[in-house]
Amino acid sequence: MALIAPVPTPQLSTLGAVHFIAIGGAGMSGVARSFLSAGVPVSGSDQVDSDILTELRLAGATIWVGHDPSHLDGVDTVVVSTAIGQHNCELVEARRRGLTILHRSVALACLMGDSTVISVAGTHGKTTTTALCILGLTGAGEDPSYVVGGTLLNTGTGSYQSTSELFVVEADESDGSFRQYPTTIAVITGVEADHLDNWETESNYIQGFVDFASGPTVTHVVLCYDDPGARGLIETIQAAGKTVLTYGTHPLADLQLTDVDPRNGRATLTTPTGQTHLKLRVHGLHNLLNATASCGVGHILGLDQEKFLSGVGSFLGTHRRFQTIGEIRGITVIDDYAHHPTEVEATIAAAKLQARGGKIIVCFQPHLYSRTLKFSQEFGRALADAGEVVVLDVYPAREEPIDGVTGDMVAQEVKRYGTSVHYVENMDDAPDVIARLAGPSDLVITMGAGSVTQLGPRILCALEV
Repeated sequence: MALIAPVPTPQLSTLGAVHFIAIGGAGMSGVARSFLSAGVPVSGSDQVDSDILTELRLAGATIWVGHDPSHLDGVDTVVVSTAIGQHNCELVEARRRGLTILHRSVALACLMGDSTVISVAGTHGKTTTTALCILGLTGAGEDPSYVVGGTLLNTGTGSYQSTSELFVVEADESDGSFRQYPTTIAVITGVEADHLDNWETESNYIQGFVDFASGPTVTHVVLCYDDPGARGLIETIQAAGKTVLTYGTHPLADLQLTDVDPRNGRATLTTPTGQTHLKLRVHGLHNLLNATASCGVGHILGLDQEKFLSGVGSFLGTHRRFQTIGEIRGITVIDDYAHHPTEVEATIAAAKLQARGGKIIVCFQPHLYSRTLKFSQEFGRALADAGEVVVLDVYPAREEPIDGVTGDMVAQEVKRYGTSVHYVENMDDAPDVIARLAGPSDLVITMGAGSVTQLGPRILCALEV
């Protein structure tokens, strides 16, 4: 995978009929849905059928299962993501025909036009913070357009196109594409080395955030003071002429949380305009911090604070972010997207707040060989906080295997801390293993960014036996 460099953004009206390769992905489907809402003719293909493809068909898109060069007949523009291989037959054909080829981030930027763009970035917490911004804005009487890399449980969708001047976007740093957007307010939830298969070095990764926050259209940056990586950017961003608004539990934060009650999602929030109370339906310090970041956006826009907080307080969660899949025999099954050691640690901490006296059983699937190799020790330390750990083999995603790198590397690191751990190489065996481990009042979490999300319903079935 290569970094995506910013390019000039074409006008939406010049794109003609647009075809999305791998349209069923979380990021691609949201952009495609917004294109449809904007009246753009949309087609797309993906390897397997899914509920997302069905929804896009119903919304008016022409959808194919499988890739074929003939799908480009009548197409003017092709949209691809970083995950698409250079030898994909549709991409090869698009080049041969001389069609316009846009990266997903450029296509998304086409939707923004002259909007006031709020871009939410950070190594962790992007999806949740973006959702909280959307709900806060809505609560304050705004009607923002948005594209999020997950489904908001409040709205049932991850994208929406309105006529409002506000546009909220989850800005992905993994491939550098967050630098493409004409951002007005940049939010940085935290900066911690990741995606080094792409950025190569930690310093390159950090510089990417500097470039994002120092872009020519950026006026304000909302930044987490509690996070060392984000805090370290403040002087550089200010030197670029941007106004920085910080948030956190630290006494020097501009928006400060005190009297924090993570178990019940409560805290006192002190802002430059006064003191109020933050009340969430979700648990954990990380969610209180994410909510405070969104309040920073509301403050910059001059919106009614109490109405904004009312919207934030209505947040039900997002798909795959500590999402309850079901409960049987007193055993609750949760699915979560955590795939970095810091995220794993935060998710287990939140699970402890919700636990009802039973064990926390984590079924973790490492994501990417390169990330597993770099962070196996950190994963082991984070997972060891659970009561029982089941480690699956690595989900490769876009990568080729690295010799000797398997899920067992993580399992062995967990074992060093004395936590009971089971390496299950074949994912199909995991539901039965977990069913034998789980008992009444236990909390089971399937965790990772890959196919582990499919296990929740299967674990519930295994628990029925």
